[in-house]
Amino acid sequence: MPLGQTEELTRLEQSLDHIREAPADRGTVELIARRPAEDEREILVEAVLDSEVGLVGDTWIARGSTRTPDGSPNLEAQLTVMNARTAAAIAGERERWALAGDQLYVDFDISRANLPAGSRVQIGTAVIEFSETPHTGCSKFSARFGVDALRFVNSPIGRELRLRGANCRVVVAGTVRPGDEIRKLHT
Repeated sequence: MPLGQTEELTRLEQSLDHIREAPADRGTVELIARRPAEDEREILVEAVLDSEVGLVGDTWIARGSTRTPDGSPNLEAQLTVMNARTAAAIAGERERWALAGDQLYVDFDISRANLPAGSRVQIGTAVIEFSETPHTGCSKFSARFGVDALRFVNSPIGRELRLRGANCRVVVAGTVRPGDEIRKLHT
């Protein structure tokens, strides 16, 4: 173990090969979580994705954004998608994945190399587009999963693989359920 590296960070880094093996063209929706209020999560068996409000019933639109000049919601971050393999490595049990704060957890390669900004995927009957704005870990993420998890997702490889997840926007409204296919759209 390198000097200064913890056992937890070493364990997380050992999960990278498994994370990198996620399917690149067609994957599966593993979990859907809605945030009806701050620090609350609802696991859904079906979600509606809407081009104006994101995931219907989620607080994204009401919360606004510190990244917009007027504090309005950031359309490039309507929805966040996290690799399910990463969620499992960081959070462990599936019941804890939603604590990360993302809405969609997918067994799919969401890396920048596979899905650069502007890439679109069909997920259920909806289509979403990946944004340039990175999704980074914050103090809540660190409090829930530890400082090593935060270091892991915000590392250079973590940012390239989008281990913390990806910001997306809904371009075609539709319905999504766990078990639905997510597939890359080639243009």
